[in-house]
Amino acid sequence: MLNCIGRGGFGAVYKGNLKDGTQIAIKKLSAESKQGIDEFLTEINVISNVRHPNLVQLIGCCVEGTNRLLVYEYAENNSLANALLGPKNKCIPLDWQKRAAICIGTASGLAFLHEEAQPRIVHRDIKASNILLDKRLVPKIGDFGLAKLFPDTVTHISTRVAGTMGYLAPEYALLGQLTKKADIYSFGVLILEMISGQSSSKSTWGPDMHVLVEWVTLLHFRSP
Repeated sequence: MLNCIGRGGFGAVYKGNLKDGTQIAIKKLSAESKQGIDEFLTEINVISNVRHPNLVQLIGCCVEGTNRLLVYEYAENNSLANALLGPKNKCIPLDWQKRAAICIGTASGLAFLHEEAQPRIVHRDIKASNILLDKRLVPKIGDFGLAKLFPDTVTHISTRVAGTMGYLAPEYALLGQLTKKADIYSFGVLILEMISGQSSSKSTWGPDMHVLVEWVTLLHFRSP
C-alpha cells in the first residue's frame, strides 16, 4: 500500500511497507525528467557505499522499463522543512534542546561526508527539506542526486551551479568552483533558519530585505 508523502523536481516520494512490515520511502523518478536520470544514477553511486546514523539509508533500487525507483528507510517525522517551516498542521514543537540536537546531528553527517567517506563527498544541496527526521527527531541527510565525489587529490571542481537559491555560497554561485565550503555555507544558512524559525528563500523581511541572510548581515553590521 502506497501514499504520496512528498514531491520534487525529480518526481514523487511514496510511503510503503515491505513484506515484513518495515516502513519505507520510495522515490519515483518522473519519466519526463531527463536531468533526473543522471541524478538517479548519482544518488545510487554515492549513497549505496556509505553508512552513518545521520545519513538516510538506501535499502534498494529498481530499474524496470520506464520505472526508476529508489527505496529508502522511512523518516516518521518527514523533513525539517515541514517540522520547522511548514504549515501549522505539520509543524512539530522544537525547543532549543531539540534544535541544537538536530544541528549537531546534521553537522556530524556532513563531517562524515567531508572527512571520512572514501572518496570524500560534497552534497551540494543541504537545505531544510533534505534533512529528514526519524521518530526520535534524529536528523538524516537525504537526496544525494546533486552530490559530487571529491578525491583527496582534488581541491575544487569546476561545475555547473546546482542547488537551491537562498542556500548557495556566493563564490560557488558566481564562479562555479565547488569545494566543501559550499556545504558549510548552506549548513550555516540552515542554522539561521533553526534560530529564527524563518525560511531562507522567502522574501519576508520587508521592502528592503530579500532573504534571511541579508537580514542577518544587516543586524551584524548594526550591532555595537
